[in-house]
Amino acid sequence: MVLVIKIYPREQIKHYLIIDAASVIFLFALVLGSHSLPLAMKITVLLLYLIAFYIALWHRDWRLLTASLVAFVLITLLSIIVDPFMLIFGFTFADLLGRAKSKWHIACGIVAIAVMFLTVLYMTTDSLLPKESQVLVPIMMFQLVLPILIYFVEKSKNLQAELADVNTQLVQQEERQRIARDLHDTIGHTLTMIKVKTELTTKLIDRDPSSVKPELHDILATTRTALKQVRELVSDMNFISLQTELIHCQQLLQSANITTTLDNQCPQIVLSSVEETMLALCVRETTTNILKHSQAKKCHFTIQCCAGHYTLVMKDDGIGLQSQGRGNGIHSIKERMHMLQGFALIESDTPVGTSVTLTLPIQDGKEPLT
Repeated sequence: MVLVIKIYPREQIKHYLIIDAASVIFLFALVLGSHSLPLAMKITVLLLYLIAFYIALWHRDWRLLTASLVAFVLITLLSIIVDPFMLIFGFTFADLLGRAKSKWHIACGIVAIAVMFLTVLYMTTDSLLPKESQVLVPIMMFQLVLPILIYFVEKSKNLQAELADVNTQLVQQEERQRIARDLHDTIGHTLTMIKVKTELTTKLIDRDPSSVKPELHDILATTRTALKQVRELVSDMNFISLQTELIHCQQLLQSANITTTLDNQCPQIVLSSVEETMLALCVRETTTNILKHSQAKKCHFTIQCCAGHYTLVMKDDGIGLQSQGRGNGIHSIKERMHMLQGFALIESDTPVGTSVTLTLPIQDGKEPLT
């Protein structure tokens, strides 16, 4: 069995590692440089402090509270014996207390911080100057408030994470429903055709054998269509790169003698896999409509980022939507964008051409710096 030692929580490295490391180093320097304690006691106090810090760092239950109480006792002793300003190291455990799961643990920790400060102030009243006392009081107040602030910050983060999970589940559920509708509308219809053709062929075997062969050919062709539809649905469920799809659509349009240009004004934006796939499918659907119905000679793709929104515009110079029926995929495009909390705008009011605008909100941290 391999023993794995966890040194520091990975999720806290970005924001807390440097601060915690500096705090421990300063504490060691102050304690070891002090002449108020024998060396054995210095080492004992520092080891107990490190053990308490390690336990508090990795736990959020009663062990966090216990470790914090031990640390507050050690800090109290150091503040009385070495220097009252050793109280500043209570910030480390005040911060950790704010991440406790129980509000009672946080309340007990706050009471312990108050007791620690009041004890030190009482025991060192004679040695403290008035200005030093005035400095320690704000430090005490901030340490008392810090666990509460951290608690609400962590609670907000957890709520945001839960909201993101719920949104992902909703998107997945909507996509499952879309796939179910596609199965019903495409493969279901094709399988019904195969069933009807098979029943008809069964009846024709006895009455008109010469008509059986053409019907079997029709059944075979319909079966191939069903297989093709299954492959298309399966491919739709996999991740599709938006950049790859844009290049592919450009090649398709150019092969149909439609001059195509792409203006990507924000290539640094990183979309989620769901967002990329949904946009890519919308681009594919729009390209199919352009090839089938538009009679266009030119097509222009534009990607913009403005006011916290990612916008992809596809505009052609064709005949517009005037000759198209309901089977042009517009409903699917709007449905996919709605799942991403965005929207699709299809404009064909101008005398020439159609413009399809896909807009979705840019999540926090994805918007480029200006």
